[in-house]
Amino acid sequence: MATLNEIKNRISGVRSTKKITNAMYLISSVKMRKARADLENVRPFFEAQDKEIKRIFRNAASVDSGYFYGSNKYKRKRKARAYLVITADKGMAGAYNMNVLRLLEKERQKDPAIKIFAIGENGIRYFRNHRIQVEKEFHEIAPTPSYRWARMICSGLLTSYLNGEVNEIRMIYSDVESELSCVVRNERLLPFSREEFIDEDEAGRQKKYYNFEPSPEGVLESFMPQYVSGNIYGALVDSFCAEQNSRMAAMRSANDNAEELLYELRIEYNRVRQGMITQEITEVAAGARSQKKKRKKREVER
Repeated sequence: MATLNEIKNRISGVRSTKKITNAMYLISSVKMRKARADLENVRPFFEAQDKEIKRIFRNAASVDSGYFYGSNKYKRKRKARAYLVITADKGMAGAYNMNVLRLLEKERQKDPAIKIFAIGENGIRYFRNHRIQVEKEFHEIAPTPSYRWARMICSGLLTSYLNGEVNEIRMIYSDVESELSCVVRNERLLPFSREEFIDEDEAGRQKKYYNFEPSPEGVLESFMPQYVSGNIYGALVDSFCAEQNSRMAAMRSANDNAEELLYELRIEYNRVRQGMITQEITEVAAGARSQKKKRKKREVER
């Protein structure tokens, strides 16, 4: 049985841990709100780009761009897929990182020759420990998602894509599904489908109202790198928010467990303390009885 001092020390340790987990919960909630606000601030820019791309397809019947399916502009040397895998730099976020890596492993079982572009120290360590080849590693990006980082990542991916080294680029990342859960997404980044912007029937009914300089293809080519960067930036922010949400859930669970443990420790503390008091009372009573017997014995002897 634990002594009273041992239980006191354990209660003190649990309380200290609870303070840390509670602080981490509050910090994660602030970080998530800030990241969401930053994304909302730039969202109008990406929406305007989306509208301009739709306008190009509505007013130009045939646009040949290497960013879209069915294009002859870029010939692929070989059919290969690339995956941009986004994990966190830190742990203590439940199954956040392993869910992403588990989905990637399923894709590797289907196609072991996929190219991997890794973001996040957890993922990078996993690939190194399992001797999985990584085309490029991006460090110190996961904790600070920004459009500047997205453009840098986009530059490396587009180089492989436009050089014909890969014919498809996908992103595996986590997104917040609800306040209590996150979902891992496997989304295609490149190439785009024309139907994603406007269907063929609608494009055929539209009349030309605009002239594009130097050409519709030229305008589209200037738009697409920024548009791809915007998609990557959105995935970075979604992953960051999912990480914070998972950490908040983990810390909330840790706080609940700490409360339950403190409740049990308080009961045990009171039980041990009551036992000690009872033992002291018993010892005092036994001593009093012993003294009383001695006095009676002395009186009898007199």
